[in-house]
Order: sequence, then structure tokens, then C-alpha cells
Amino acid sequence: MNSFGEMIEWKMLSSGHLNNSIYSNKIHLKLRMSLLSSYLFLVLAVLLGVTSNSFAKSAEGFTLFFPSIITGITIVMCMYALSMVMKNIPMGITYASFAGLTIIATVIVGVFRFNQIPNLYSLIGLALIIAGVLMVNLLGDN
Repeated sequence: MNSFGEMIEWKMLSSGHLNNSIYSNKIHLKLRMSLLSSYLFLVLAVLLGVTSNSFAKSAEGFTLFFPSIITGITIVMCMYALSMVMKNIPMGITYASFAGLTIIATVIVGVFRFNQIPNLYSLIGLALIIAGVLMVNLLGDN
């Protein structure tokens, strides 16, 4: 129980004063919204992770001021977003999803921004990462 209101609802439900289907729908909607917001925070974390990786490359070993500052700020914001995700999604699932999606997105940014074209083996590895992220999120027991 997270709040006093939830405790009251639970007592009403257990004593028969609250319709079970209405309560069940409310809990289901709350859980769905929590998962939706968690996945939105995961997308934000991936975007911030890719931004930090891209600016880290541009910072040339943290010798350039502006890219170095942006790298630091986006890493901190990324960690905050990941902590929000972990409120509802297990840590292992969160980090596996974050890492896989960030790798894929960083490779895409590398292709377009830095002209770094992956070879065949890299593409096969990236396909396996995508398959792994999908398996963990769609077939895993969350």
C-alpha cells in the first residue's frame, strides 16, 4: 500500500463495500499508466544516452568545453530518467532495454553524423541486440 487512500480502498474492498470489478479496473488502469510512463521515461533515457555519447565523441577527450558540459548534463539527466523507469520495471530489464536501444540508436547516429558504417558482423550483432530487447520486454516475466 502506497497511500492512506489505497489502504482505505483495500479495507472497503475486503469488507465488501466496494465493487470488485470497479476496483480491479482502477488498479489495471493505474498499472497501465505506470508502465506507459515508465516506457516513456525509457525512451527519454535512450535519447539522453545517445546525446551524451554523441557529445562525448565531439568533446575530443573532454578537451572542448561546450561538448564536455553537454555530455555531463545529459548523463545526469539520463540516470534520473532511468531511476524513474526502475520504479515500475525491474532493474535488469530496464538496463538491458536501455543498453540495447542506446547501442542501436548510437550506431544510427554514428552512421549519419560521423559517417561510421558498420560491417556485416556488426549488423548481425545489432540484429541480435534488437531480438534480445524484444524478447526481454515482450516475453520476459516482468
